[in-house]
Amino acid sequence: AEPMVQKHLESLQSSCGNGLETGALQRLTNLLLVEGLTDIQQKEHDILQVETTKGLPSVSKSIPLEKLFLPLSKVSIPPRISVTIGVAGIGKSTLVKLFVCSWAKGEISRDITSVLPLTFRELNTYEKLSAERLICSAFPHGTEPGRVSAGAARTLLILDGLDEFKTPLDFSNAVVCTDPKKEIQVDNLITNIIRGNLLQEASVWVTSRPAAAGQIPSGLVDRMTEIRGFGAAEMKDFLDQMFLDNRDLSSQVLQHIRANRSLHVLCTIPGFCWISGSSIAYFLKHNSDQSQEAAVVPSTLSEIFSYYFKMALSGDWLEKPREALRIEQAVNTSRKLVGSLGRLAFYGLLRRKHVFYEQDMKAYGIDLSLLHSCLSTRLLLKEDMQASTAYYFSHLTIQEFLAALYYYTAAKRAIFDLFTESGVSWPKLGFLSHFRGAVQRALQAEERHLDIFIRFLSGLLSPQVTRLLAGWLLLKDEQGGLRSQAVAVLQGCLSAEPAVSWRAVNAMRCLQELRHSDTARAVEEAMRSGSLAGMLTPMNCSALAYLLQVSDVCLEETNLSNCLTYSVCKSLLSQLLFCHSLRLDNNQFKDDVMELLGSVLSGKDCQIQRLR
Repeated sequence: AEPMVQKHLESLQSSCGNGLETGALQRLTNLLLVEGLTDIQQKEHDILQVETTKGLPSVSKSIPLEKLFLPLSKVSIPPRISVTIGVAGIGKSTLVKLFVCSWAKGEISRDITSVLPLTFRELNTYEKLSAERLICSAFPHGTEPGRVSAGAARTLLILDGLDEFKTPLDFSNAVVCTDPKKEIQVDNLITNIIRGNLLQEASVWVTSRPAAAGQIPSGLVDRMTEIRGFGAAEMKDFLDQMFLDNRDLSSQVLQHIRANRSLHVLCTIPGFCWISGSSIAYFLKHNSDQSQEAAVVPSTLSEIFSYYFKMALSGDWLEKPREALRIEQAVNTSRKLVGSLGRLAFYGLLRRKHVFYEQDMKAYGIDLSLLHSCLSTRLLLKEDMQASTAYYFSHLTIQEFLAALYYYTAAKRAIFDLFTESGVSWPKLGFLSHFRGAVQRALQAEERHLDIFIRFLSGLLSPQVTRLLAGWLLLKDEQGGLRSQAVAVLQGCLSAEPAVSWRAVNAMRCLQELRHSDTARAVEEAMRSGSLAGMLTPMNCSALAYLLQVSDVCLEETNLSNCLTYSVCKSLLSQLLFCHSLRLDNNQFKDDVMELLGSVLSGKDCQIQRLR
């Protein structure tokens, strides 16, 4: 079997070696050892998780990649089920490639005799599978499946991207199967492997976005690790790599990112940093030649993505400008494409579906020949697999932006609720009623998967974005009336609940996208001058919760002296957890507040390090 094994190693090296730039990988050679999922990881959108924790990992031990599957001490045993979590775009698949490539070259984990990498993207293409066929599909060079269970040999089965799996894993109702030859539903196969009913000798490594990892009961997970985002030096290196031939541009882009605290936090995610970096560079390149005083560097999510799309649609990457005629053609083609691709993005998002196959493309009328233009590689990636081709958006936020664009343009004409794809619903007329409907859906959803979509939808009403996309994707007939009504809808969400929720913070961020920052500005001024007392109405509490994440006033220390009552303190508790240094003196607190604070300080999510 030696030549077979050699062939397997070579094929692993060639399939995993592509696109691994050594510079940016140092970060992946050390993972964070975590105790399990925090509350916010289980419930909130990936982007909100990063914003709330300000991109800083919780204080935890780290573990080098080469020790990922080794015992932690001399007396313990190696983990059988390992789970690595990370938000969208942080580098989970890159980590898997890095590990597989290093293992195939004999650099790490030499105690593992065979590595079988699979993605949930591939597993989606099967209805039923046996454990043996699963092994064969990962190791097509003809191993005897029996070898997986041989005692001394250690096999590592890698299952990458649980969040992309089409069926939720149901551990409580899964039928037990112990026969490796029996064909069963793929989700059932995975639960039986994780439970140890099948392939019990193999080690299993699952990667996933945080919320989806919660499907695996914590009692079955032997080791959980998390990928951390960029530190300051790594972000600089990443941008230098992006603009290799133009260091000057790279440092200008970095300067703009650092000047905007909200953006800087999100740029700790490589996938997001790439989009922001491209966008700001495109802006700088196009606005340096015109002495436009009016042009402001894109700073909201919607502005960044609008530039990104403009760049993608005109095919104007930083390399080569195109002539005007081609641009007009490109715009018309891309409008059609965004219409169909946007619909796919929107209905995919509603079903939490992020990977699409050829039948999906056909069902949504997407012209596959158009997809192979330059436009699509920046928006949509394709992966050819044994049985079919998978398509997926290059980052989760790209799908969310396209979905918002589709909804925005469709809502102008739609007479039925766009959330019911069949189109059978009560009549719904006028953009505003569709906007209100979308905001209510997003805020009421048990899961938070529409939060960023709603931010983009709000941002498309801002004057800057309307100007930017006029004649491209948005119709030119914008009137300011819609914006002020949208502001009223969002403000209505702020004073609805007794406690300040993540939803309220997200509604505040939607107002920022709309470029409506009056409330936040007033509260920030009051914080600066120490005059918050008596100001903290429910709406101002939401603004305060938002400022705790983004304002420079709270950077070194959050000072809430002399201004909190018991009820305000109670309503802000879930947000105060994430302040590293907190001053609450002179608030005339009674014992009941002390009890509240005690419960907060012992919470798993708590990041408070200094409290006065």
